[in-house]
Amino acid sequence: MSGAVPGSDGRLRCGWAVSSEEYERYHDEEWGRPVRGEAGLFERLSLEAFQSGLSWITILRKREAFRRAFAGFDPAVVAGFGVQDIERLMNDAGIVRNRQKIEATIANARALLALPDGTTLGSVLESHRPVHGPAPATLADVPAITPESTALARELRGLGFRFVGPTTAYAMLQATGYVDDHLRDCWVQAEPEQGRPSSPAPGP
Repeated sequence: MSGAVPGSDGRLRCGWAVSSEEYERYHDEEWGRPVRGEAGLFERLSLEAFQSGLSWITILRKREAFRRAFAGFDPAVVAGFGVQDIERLMNDAGIVRNRQKIEATIANARALLALPDGTTLGSVLESHRPVHGPAPATLADVPAITPESTALARELRGLGFRFVGPTTAYAMLQATGYVDDHLRDCWVQAEPEQGRPSSPAPGP
């Protein structure tokens, strides 16, 4: 498996990130960087669930359509979606029209709003942050599932969240900066602490 490879500008990046402009931009500006606020975390959780079984580039290219369809991923609005909204979304060619995933997104918004007092999606993620070890040298060193992601998926399901297995949970930790899987020679590793959050993401 590949280590870091040059991107379009010659900078070394994680090997998965150099096949398109969208991937490079997402890798450079978002992946592995902290996401603040419940709406931002809810968006990432939703997109990771929609990605299941598909390529991430498909989700990236539909992201703005997803945002329009799901009210900017405002949990309070999405939690109020009903049967008519589900049918509207099933007829929206701009998003992934999978009824189970659409219904799970609505259920997850309701689960987020129903979290116990003092608990946020950010605090749940923080409680399953892996111990930061050495940066992976190659893509083969990056896991798809870890004990932390398995525990995170279990807790989220216990809180009423759906479509969050251990693989999706780990991708969520990666995408939101709770684990840093940029490769050792990736240019992002040269940034101080890579912008990782030191505390749970605050509420809205």
